[in-house]
Amino acid sequence: MTAVAERFAVRVMVTDVWDQVFLTVEPGTTVAELKRRALEQALKRTAPAEEYVVKFRGGAVLDEATTLEALGAGPNAPFIILPRRRQPVR
Repeated sequence: MTAVAERFAVRVMVTDVWDQVFLTVEPGTTVAELKRRALEQALKRTAPAEEYVVKFRGGAVLDEATTLEALGAGPNAPFIILPRRRQPVR
């Protein structure tokens, strides 16, 4: 008998487009993979991932090799992806 990996949905807000995307992930998904997939879905193109930072529970996730399970993220967990540098106000 084989074990089936548990999959669940998380919410990711991408502030560049002020859009929220829902991604189905596994507990072993890394933050870097989550960021890549969310940016592609929200921006409809590939974006340089190193120019963005991921926040979870109010703090920046500094080690993007961390898995969602290690962060304590579960079903419907909220993430925010925003530009690493502040945007000028016009």
